[in-house]
Amino acid sequence: MKREILVVSFGTTSEESRRLNIGAVEQAIEDACGLTVRRAFTSQMIINIIAKREGVRIDNVREALDRAVRDGINTLVVQPTHLMSGLEYDKLKGILDEYLGHFESTALGAPLLTGDEDFAGVAGALVGACAEYDDGETAVVLMGHGTEAAANGIYDRMQETFARMGKKNFFVGTVEASPSLDDVIAATGKGDYRRVVLRPLMLVAGNHAVNDMADPDDPDSWYSRFTAAGYETVCVIEGLGQIPAVRDIYADHALGAIDSI
Repeated sequence: MKREILVVSFGTTSEESRRLNIGAVEQAIEDACGLTVRRAFTSQMIINIIAKREGVRIDNVREALDRAVRDGINTLVVQPTHLMSGLEYDKLKGILDEYLGHFESTALGAPLLTGDEDFAGVAGALVGACAEYDDGETAVVLMGHGTEAAANGIYDRMQETFARMGKKNFFVGTVEASPSLDDVIAATGKGDYRRVVLRPLMLVAGNHAVNDMADPDDPDSWYSRFTAAGYETVCVIEGLGQIPAVRDIYADHALGAIDSI
């Protein structure tokens, strides 16, 4: 029986961030599961840019599934790198359902933030990654993407997780939803902080991290807004995929999908 794991990511045009985050997660899954791992991106725009700029062709989801069918894969596990069970995850599930008759068995792994243990694990990993800033005077602000779907509630849930851990200096906001940047600035203003550390709450540190978060020339960037509010502002351009403990959670979800078959 031929078994394979397809790791599905939104993608990024940054070659370095792709290697340090997506590639590292894929490697962790391969090491943990002992199966061949293939890659697919959901953003056709990113796929096209990479092909033109780097001459590298990455499959979209349907292309990857077609390739698995041609290669005679019997059992296919699909592990997304999505943070939540939102619109992108639902779309992926719908595409996979179209291919059910082409494989003897399939399984779809859970997103990063699914159960209570996931939230506690990611929160703990971020606290560890930011340990050098634990001086009582620094607020750590995590910038998520945000979504119009109900799954946007993961950001409030993550904030609640930090509160239960006693990490009241950790704040969660989003670029495109709630909590907004204004909400987070108001929340940090209630504390006695002199410094703010900004870090993306995203798999990769891509365009949102570089532009929306860290651009010093954009007066509307998170860096500029916090600096204007009087804080010493530090940007950490690292995706979640660069944290080993986060990679382990993805690998555990892939193992769980295998066990479900």
